[in-house]
Amino acid sequence: MCTLVTLYFAEEVPLMAYQPHHLSDSAPLLDSPQQIGFDNSKSKLDTSAVDNASSNNPESSYEINKNAKHPSPTVEEEQNVSFDGPGAVLVNLLTSLRHLPPAMLSSLIVMALSWSVWFPFFLFDADWMGREVYHGDPKGNDSVAVKAYDAGVREGAFGLLLNSVVLGIGSFLLKPMCQRMGARLVWAMSNFIVFACMAGTAIISLVSVNKYITEGIQHAIGENRAIKIASLVIFALLGFPLSITYSVPFSITADLTADTGGGQGLAIGVLNLAIVIPQMIVSLGAGPWDALFSGGNIPAFVLAPLFALAAGVTATLKLPNLLSGSFKSSGFHFG
Repeated sequence: MCTLVTLYFAEEVPLMAYQPHHLSDSAPLLDSPQQIGFDNSKSKLDTSAVDNASSNNPESSYEINKNAKHPSPTVEEEQNVSFDGPGAVLVNLLTSLRHLPPAMLSSLIVMALSWSVWFPFFLFDADWMGREVYHGDPKGNDSVAVKAYDAGVREGAFGLLLNSVVLGIGSFLLKPMCQRMGARLVWAMSNFIVFACMAGTAIISLVSVNKYITEGIQHAIGENRAIKIASLVIFALLGFPLSITYSVPFSITADLTADTGGGQGLAIGVLNLAIVIPQMIVSLGAGPWDALFSGGNIPAFVLAPLFALAAGVTATLKLPNLLSGSFKSSGFHFG
């Protein structure tokens, strides 16, 4: 719906056939520092040549001014015009990987591992509550199993509500935590919290399934509330590391690329690749992975803590030590 509204009401800006050569925000990541320095020195030489020519010959000054108003593009500049087009966004993202700061590779690895944990949770959290905790079956012939699954899904939705509340509260704590501990340790800590919580879901699943086998379906209907309360607590606790995942990695990326003279926007785009690629892998591979172990959500929830632990260790050992005071909150914007 938002896309249709944008396409209908947005005013189209025509592309210029030629624009003077300039350094875009992505130039520090797409070009090597030597090339950028060469372009700057070349522009300075051209400016001095224009000044000398205009002082020696007034007629040549007129010609230079005329050419300045209507410059003729060179072959290299014509290639740059096509390269900066809207269709080359993906090309720019992939090309910029060659010139990213070395520490950005560690940030991309940690981001990919982190989202390899979050996507199984986002996809299967309510279904996990309905199947493994309440032992229901949405396609079951028994009405008791269907009602148990529906009750589990509703309880999972309530858990996601608690998750969002904790996420909102945790977002106010990020700035003082990053300024005191450093963004690197905060991001690493969030992955260790996710590891503990996702390991807790695996333990809850195994205990709940074992009780279901020994005590039957009546256990799932309401006799054991401890497992269900523990599941809601895990849902709520995961809101805090999620608030860190939504903000701190992007702040670290902007800080790592600050010394390149620009390119933070393109670096954020590259960081998003570390989000969407795990999303596609989880979407395509989670189903076959669960099918290898006779279905259910337990296989994916057992594998998730391993990715979280790897992300925490990588963040602790590989991410650079950024200044604790460099983290700045964007604040609130109205209007």
